[in-house]
Amino acid sequence: MSPISTKIHGDILIVEANNPPVNALGHAVREGLVKAIEAADAKEAVKAVVIIGLGQTFFAGADISEFGTPKAFAQPVLPQVVDIIENCTKPVVAAVHGTALGGGLEVALACHYRVAVPSAKFGVPEVKLGILPGAGGTQRLPRVAGVAKALEMATSGNPIGAKEAHDIGLVDRLIEGDLEQHAVAFAEEVRAIRPLPKSSERDDKLAEARANPALFDDFRKANAKKFRGFDAPEAVIKSIEAAVAKPYAEGVLDERKLFMELMSGTQAKAQQYFFFAERKAAKIEGLPEDTRPRDIRKVGVIGAGTMGGGISMNFLSAGIPVTIVETTQEALDRGTGIMLKNYEATAAKGRMTAEQVGQAMALLTPTLDLNALADCDLIIEAVFENMDVKKEIFTKLDAIARAGAILASNTSYLSIDEIAATTKRPQDVLGLHFFSPANVMKLLEVVRGAKTAPDVLVTAMQLAKRIRKVAVVAGVTYGFIGNRMLMPRQLQANQLLLEGASPEQIDRVHVEFGMPMGPFQMADLAGVDIGWHRDPNRIENIRDKLAALGRWGQKKGAGYYDYDEKRRPTPSPVVAEVIDEWRKKTGTEQREITDQEIIERTLYTMVNEGALILEGGFAQRASDIDVVWVYGYGWPVYRGGPMFWADTEGLAKIVEGLKRQQPRLGPDFRLSSLLVSKAEAGEKLTR
Repeated sequence: MSPISTKIHGDILIVEANNPPVNALGHAVREGLVKAIEAADAKEAVKAVVIIGLGQTFFAGADISEFGTPKAFAQPVLPQVVDIIENCTKPVVAAVHGTALGGGLEVALACHYRVAVPSAKFGVPEVKLGILPGAGGTQRLPRVAGVAKALEMATSGNPIGAKEAHDIGLVDRLIEGDLEQHAVAFAEEVRAIRPLPKSSERDDKLAEARANPALFDDFRKANAKKFRGFDAPEAVIKSIEAAVAKPYAEGVLDERKLFMELMSGTQAKAQQYFFFAERKAAKIEGLPEDTRPRDIRKVGVIGAGTMGGGISMNFLSAGIPVTIVETTQEALDRGTGIMLKNYEATAAKGRMTAEQVGQAMALLTPTLDLNALADCDLIIEAVFENMDVKKEIFTKLDAIARAGAILASNTSYLSIDEIAATTKRPQDVLGLHFFSPANVMKLLEVVRGAKTAPDVLVTAMQLAKRIRKVAVVAGVTYGFIGNRMLMPRQLQANQLLLEGASPEQIDRVHVEFGMPMGPFQMADLAGVDIGWHRDPNRIENIRDKLAALGRWGQKKGAGYYDYDEKRRPTPSPVVAEVIDEWRKKTGTEQREITDQEIIERTLYTMVNEGALILEGGFAQRASDIDVVWVYGYGWPVYRGGPMFWADTEGLAKIVEGLKRQQPRLGPDFRLSSLLVSKAEAGEKLTR
């Protein structure tokens, strides 16, 4: 049965798309659209056409599952479909609800008119998959919405609402009430208008851009930091430049060429891989099919510090009441005050209303009484990273929490099994490792203990969606997935300082690779004193010495770098002296360190640790590790994550580099047998 059907209303042909869940523009849909438009052209009785999506949306984009398969290039391809729609001799009206995204917006742009309900959204998210709108989108969108708006939409990939779309001329009429009924009425109004308004023939909004020759370079400069390392945004800009400089027929050829170049590149493969990796992460292997989540109506949080406050905000923003507990009134007031300030800052940026801030804070119950958590369905401990402290809290919780309540620790490193063993209900205990700042960062490591019940795990994963987090299941191992892989990178970075590299060189290599910052920039931002033992007379490494000197990072104006009043870093002579002093003390010979050695010792060792995590069964799949590193640590998504990057580089190359560096990697380094075996077999980690 075709996903495209038609029906007649008077002399208006209604073309209905029914390809759940999102009416993706797969081959059958494209074929059906062409047949419907050709039928409308052939029937004299048809005076106009309305294209509408059944179900929850208009066309929400191309069928990404067809990427890389013969179906993606099976006739008719989308560029042909949109041209056939635009060249229809009868007026074609796009009736949009839900979303018109990517190819869906390109279909709407090819229609002669667009009407939409106020809740509809319009966008071209292709850049997030490492490509650009390849069916005339970069040529029609600037002609209809204006060049500046087209640049913004197509390089960010973010959608706009129907009201804004109407204001800029992308939507001809906003519809209140029944969409199909009003779209047909609109089609009846315009059926006799000639010539038909074709997006590809419009020139008025291009003239505005031609009058401002600096527009494109100014846009590049304004977004240079955001676009750094990505290929697709620059290709989008070039394609829209072609729309301004060339006739449509020529510009669309430039668009196609740029599209094909991106499509065959490693960045598009990486970003499309990651698209699926993120969705795969939500799936838990080996659970009974009838597992049902527990009901979470109220959450308790222990600790109102940076983490506890941030964690609480996630639930409050989702409309879930939170009881937050502290040991002193001063700490409680400070924590809730910071939460309110964070909400007010969000409101000041227009992302929330003052009313929404009030609603969120009204759901918060601050208290000094741990017993107030007795009626909570989920209790999250977010206190100091100390096993004895956590055990004491969970012992108390075991006596306070109601039967069936889930008990969670926000630990970054410690054993959930050891914590759970202090209770009589280890099946109800798991780790919920939020990343800081917890109200901003999207990643949530859900740590599955040896005795964690299946329904507890399912509840945590579903709750993560509810609070808009990307959750990944991790097993119990020191540091779980992300921090366990971070440790060899930090260890080798510190050792490289002794051997002759500078903090600036090591950080530069990581930033040029695509990381938001290098290991020492990250240490200065987080605080050099984080996790420090606080004894200024106990100096066991360079970090201890810097911390003892009060060089705690950006907050003190000095860490691995010196900082000015605007927190701009410069290399520090003091740090150079400390490194030299420690080098002499340890008898380490100074030598020249190449950038490649830094990559092999900091990034290859991370890949190896990821392979060891897979070997030990502490991650379900290699792609989960990549999700952790992209969302938790800023690994460049255009490299797909450390495991995908290793596959792209070639596992044999990774193993060869690790073996070459092995004498310098220390006595505790262990080369992953999984990594070696896959390299020898010519296999990949991500398959």
